Amino acid sequence: MSPYLTMNPLGFPILSTVIFLPLAGVLLILFLRDENRIRIAALAAGILTLLVSLVLFFSFDSGTPIFQFGERLRWIPAYHIEYVLGVDGISIMLIVLTAMISPLCVLCSWKAITARVKEFMICILLMEAAMIGVFCSLDFILFYVFWEAMLIPMYLLIAVWGGPQKDYASLKFFIYTLLGSVFLLVAIIALYLVNGTFSIPEAMFKGYGFHFQLWVFLAFSIAFAIKVPMFPFHTWLPAAHTEAPTAGSVFLASILLKMGTYGFMRFCLPIVPQASFYFAPFMVVLSIIAIIYGGFVCLAQTDMKKLIAYSSVAHMGFVTLGIFTFTVYGFTGALLQMLNHGVTTGALFLMVGIIYERTHSRQIYDNAGLGKLLPAYVGFFGLFAVSSFAFPGTNSFVGELYVLISAFAKSKITGFFAVVGAVVAAAYMLRLLKQIVWGREDKRDLKDLDVREFLYLTPLAVFVLWVGLFPRPFIRIMENTLVHLHAQLDKLAH
Repeated sequence: MSPYLTMNPLGFPILSTVIFLPLAGVLLILFLRDENRIRIAALAAGILTLLVSLVLFFSFDSGTPIFQFGERLRWIPAYHIEYVLGVDGISIMLIVLTAMISPLCVLCSWKAITARVKEFMICILLMEAAMIGVFCSLDFILFYVFWEAMLIPMYLLIAVWGGPQKDYASLKFFIYTLLGSVFLLVAIIALYLVNGTFSIPEAMFKGYGFHFQLWVFLAFSIAFAIKVPMFPFHTWLPAAHTEAPTAGSVFLASILLKMGTYGFMRFCLPIVPQASFYFAPFMVVLSIIAIIYGGFVCLAQTDMKKLIAYSSVAHMGFVTLGIFTFTVYGFTGALLQMLNHGVTTGALFLMVGIIYERTHSRQIYDNAGLGKLLPAYVGFFGLFAVSSFAFPGTNSFVGELYVLISAFAKSKITGFFAVVGAVVAAAYMLRLLKQIVWGREDKRDLKDLDVREFLYLTPLAVFVLWVGLFPRPFIRIMENTLVHLHAQLDKLAH
């Protein structure tokens, strides 16, 4: 093993296992015809993947910033392309988040998806495998293969099982993300021509020429800004969220958007640090615009799903703001918010899916006044809603606090505008919550949450309270990696 990659202490290729278990589920499903057995097989594959990811999580050594559980095989030796996997404090949390979300997507689609069930479940498992592969890969080409592999199943989820405007939404999603992938490939080729290798860790902290860094940063940042999506590349997101089935919206919000911010932390900061510092004021301005713009657009929405979709633009603005403050607090807050947004916004999309199955409407007015009719539903909805605007005691409060501290440390003006965005977030979420709980009196006959819905909402609710009240275990996992990243940036960027 190389000095940046430690041996796997578990005695079996756990990272490959986490990636390929969903693919094993796909192979099993191909031979099944009964729809219930297909659903059970997909759920079993998702749960097994989650269990293995938890073994990975609890075996992770938080005391070192080096990549762990290394796996390395020759793939295309003529071009120095290898199958290299490893995880550190940044990627380990995102792998577990992905593994947790996948079985929940299967459960939430149990009754909602009745057409082409086999193909739907195959798309879910392919998405899971590709996204975990993105977070494990330490070779640029391997990373790019996984990055592109998630594009097709996500496109199909929207195009086949989406809403009335699914053709428009899926095509827009595909064109935007494919355009970003072209820029990503250009940056990868440029680094290969300089380094003679596609190894990601070997490309880090090398001290490239400033003008080379500028061009590579621009190529990387366009690819990642589209995926986040940052303002003004965000226009594909509301359409994709609104038209996608519930599971597709959850995957988009919980995992796919994080691939962009992960790219900033994994590639832009350690590979082109001087360019990252040079463009930081511009990235901070775009982040603030996203925070405030996303919030005010949410205030104008009457469709629950569109409101939550636009809120993602604002929430991810806090993530990019934390990254480009270049402080340990900022990095910690950004990574925490990546996890928090994945759980909270994914949960809110699940809540919209649950009520849509009952009322067949996503309009706020049509779903108003559910407090007396569905007490368990509004209890979960209330928890996720207050978490969304970072109410103290919930998970988002911790991450947003870290980001605000770093923002004020860098600039009082930046901190002020970030606070304005946080206040607007409270306004639109409290408005939504008020309408849903107390909006109007009626005598509709609606059923409250069933056992299946309790099963997939409870783990998310536990996470919201656990991180909100006891965040230290999660911060400890990422701490050494982020401190090491900050120290290396200080050396190279000045």
